Amino acid sequence: MSIGKGSVIDVFKTFLKLGLTSFGGPVAHLAYFRKELVEKQQWVDEHQFGQLLAISQFLPGPASSQLGFALGLIRAGWLGALAAFFAFTAPSALLLVGFASILPLLSGTIGMAIIHGLKLVAVAVVADAVLSMSKKLCPDARRRMIALLAAIGLFLMSTAWSQVLVIIFGAIAGICFCHQSSSVTKRYIQVHYRKQLGLILLTIFLSLLAAAILMPAQSGLYAIGQAFYKVGALVFGGGHVVLPLLEDALVNTALVSNESFVAGYGASQAIPGPMFAFAAYLGAIIPTTGQVSWLGALVALIFMFLPGFLLMAAALPLWQSISNNAIASNSIAGVNAAVVGILATALYNPIFTTGVTNGYDVAICMVALGLLIIWRLSPLLVVIWCVAASILLTFL
Repeated sequence: MSIGKGSVIDVFKTFLKLGLTSFGGPVAHLAYFRKELVEKQQWVDEHQFGQLLAISQFLPGPASSQLGFALGLIRAGWLGALAAFFAFTAPSALLLVGFASILPLLSGTIGMAIIHGLKLVAVAVVADAVLSMSKKLCPDARRRMIALLAAIGLFLMSTAWSQVLVIIFGAIAGICFCHQSSSVTKRYIQVHYRKQLGLILLTIFLSLLAAAILMPAQSGLYAIGQAFYKVGALVFGGGHVVLPLLEDALVNTALVSNESFVAGYGASQAIPGPMFAFAAYLGAIIPTTGQVSWLGALVALIFMFLPGFLLMAAALPLWQSISNNAIASNSIAGVNAAVVGILATALYNPIFTTGVTNGYDVAICMVALGLLIIWRLSPLLVVIWCVAASILLTFL
């Protein structure tokens, strides 16, 4: 799959729909992406999607947004990458900046039922992704064993580096035990820019990181850019893992009060799109002009996502140059199997453990899974079903 196969407008419309409907956090986003872009629109095949997913899991930054950025880049070039980022992120960012007006709507009984229903959507969507990906990325006993060991490893480890270590394990196990046929080794990612540009992008990433770390503490918009670039460049795991880093960078430095931080985090649980869009809310309330600052929100959002995008764009041409190598192909097969284990682990914790609380929830999820697997209906209809069923149960 190479750059330039689609239009920027199509990329924008596709990711805007995903940005409006992708509830459930980063792991659920990956499942939504796969459903829409692999199964439905076929922008990439299962193996190419697995490679991009592995890269995004290995690099620091927001994994689901990095994956979306890469898919937009491959589909429609640099403008496609920007369109994917803007369309996927803008809905959640706008909602979070204006969260004060919507938070009361989500604080009552019906509001809590809606949030609970959205958690059940995530259970069904991720379960569908795990089942489908396991069939294609773990077709033999060796790769199923790699996926199982990866899942066990994640259950036993609880550090920010756990996923990176599991992916490294998958790569080594793939080299040792996976032997790909020639038909598989041809499925690799292509980008139409050279490794030299990738090295330039990596240099920019490192230069900005050095400046953010070494530069004395700033004020105003400079402080926002400095704080959020450091967090975006150093966080592994994405999603909820970014919260302690943001708290350390903003609450502990008195840029944001603890009460405002917690309130914004609560609002971020009720919206679709990337959790890293929480940066827009925080940037908006950091004092710059004495009031809610849309410019502060924009700066925070850009510098939060920028390091992950620079790294992804830098990694793609290098990946292209090695992925058609036989040893690299075996490594990719092992990494893809490990990714299945990662998704299976995330399906249980935190998605299942925080979403399913009783037998009624299990029944709702089973119906939702049937809608996806048996009837192959749109995830949007699954959202409607889970939310409606959750609201109905509150009155029984």
